[in-house]
Amino acid sequence: MASKHTHPDDNVLAVIQARLDTLNKSERKVAEAILKDPTAATRYSIAALARAADVSEPTVNRFCRSFSATGFPDFKIRLAQSIATGTPYVGQNISPDDSVAEFADKIVLSTIASLDKARQALSPKALGLAIDHLIQAKQINFFGMGGSAPVATDAQHKFFRFNIPVVAYDDALMQRMVAAGSSTGDVIVVISYTGRTREMIEIAQIARHNGATVIGITAPGSALSKVCTIALEISAEEDTEVYMPMSSRIIHLTVIDILATGVTLKRGADFHHHLKKIKDSLKPTRLPGH
Repeated sequence: MASKHTHPDDNVLAVIQARLDTLNKSERKVAEAILKDPTAATRYSIAALARAADVSEPTVNRFCRSFSATGFPDFKIRLAQSIATGTPYVGQNISPDDSVAEFADKIVLSTIASLDKARQALSPKALGLAIDHLIQAKQINFFGMGGSAPVATDAQHKFFRFNIPVVAYDDALMQRMVAAGSSTGDVIVVISYTGRTREMIEIAQIARHNGATVIGITAPGSALSKVCTIALEISAEEDTEVYMPMSSRIIHLTVIDILATGVTLKRGADFHHHLKKIKDSLKPTRLPGH
C-alpha cells in the first residue's frame, strides 16, 4: 500500500532527504546508508543493505514500503530512476567529479530504470494495432529528426527484411514531400521524443489528410500524439531541452524492436525461410568463427 507521505512518481532520493529528520532510529540508518552512495545501493541485495545500515532485513523492507515501494526490488528501480539531477548537455545524473566507473554506472542504471518505466507505460492494445497496420502496409516510411534520425535508420534496417518497401528520412523537406505523396495503404512512423517539433506535427497532418496511417512514437499527450492515427506513448526522465538524449533514444530503439518482432511473429513460420535467406547471404562476408 502506498504511503500517504509519498507518491510513486516522486523522486525517492529527494523524499528520503526531506523526511530524514522524521524517521525513527533504524529507518534513519537505512536512509543514511542509501544517501551515502545511492548508486551502490542500487546494486545491493536486501541483506547487503541491511548489513551496511546495521539493521535487520525486515527493517529494510518496512523502510521501502514507507516510501511507496512494494518491496526492496521495486524500491531499487525507483532509486535508479531518481538518480537524475546533474550536469547540462551531458546527462541528468552525471556529476563533474564522477570517475569513469561512476558515470558509466549511472548511465547504465538510469537507462535500465527508464526502460522499466516504459515497459509499464506501453499500451499492448496500441502496439497490436500498430503491428497490424505495419503488416498490411503497401509501403512504410520512418521519419526522425535530430536525435531520432538514427532510430529511423535502425528501423529501416530491420523492416526492409519483411518484403515491404521501406525508407527512412531525416530531412524535413523530404518528409513533407513523401507525406504529400502518400495515400491509403501507406504507413508513416514518426519518431519524436518531445512531440513538439512543429515540422513533424505538420508532416503527420499532411500524411493523415492524404489517407496514410501515421504511427507516432512520442511523448504522452503531446501535440504530435494527438494528430497520429496510433500513438505509442512513452516517456523518459530526461529533459532534452537541456540534456543530451540518452535513455529516450534507447527506449525508442526498443519500441522499434517490439514492432519488428511483432511483425515477424504475425507473419508466421512460413516467413522464417525468407528471413533466414537474408541472414545466410551475409555468411560469405564474415571470417570463420572460433
